[in-house]
Amino acid sequence: MVHISAFTIQRRDEMIERKIRYDSLIVDHPCICLAADEDEVVLFHEVNDSFTMNTPETELTISKGSYTIAYYWRHRPYNLYIWRNKQGQYVGSYFNMVKNTSILDKLVTFEDLIIDILVLPDGDHFILDEDELPVPLDVFENGSVQQALTNLLDSMDDLLAQTVLQSGHFYKHEDLLSLLRQR
Repeated sequence: MVHISAFTIQRRDEMIERKIRYDSLIVDHPCICLAADEDEVVLFHEVNDSFTMNTPETELTISKGSYTIAYYWRHRPYNLYIWRNKQGQYVGSYFNMVKNTSILDKLVTFEDLIIDILVLPDGDHFILDEDELPVPLDVFENGSVQQALTNLLDSMDDLLAQTVLQSGHFYKHEDLLSLLRQR
């Protein structure tokens, strides 16, 4: 972990993930910090309630007891959740299109821009929630979300492969199990 003198975040400190939805509703999730510096933070979150992600073609259920390794970058228009089941197996990923990511002591915030990408373990991916946009995607947020989505889709396979591999290397399942037991 890079230690920045202006930051007092330490590994295993509790942090809050604060999502500011497009409708201004604020949703907080308690997490544990795995790594942080002034431009990036990696958080751990245990899934306490099962949930299912639906697409027209398939669905992905994230079971209770699974966990998320979440990456947030101050200067990227997305964040990334990597999901693993309670045995540590990769079960899928989820990109949130976002803006105004802020990394503070004990708090990471971002403004959610509705559009998400669900990625299955076989690499199939699905763009979600376009039907929830207040205007067509090409004009939503002056076209910035469409541009960020296009750029992400162009680099997503390499980015995701690298980040999933890195998450398994740096954040070993056995070590994360101890975090689950502490909660």
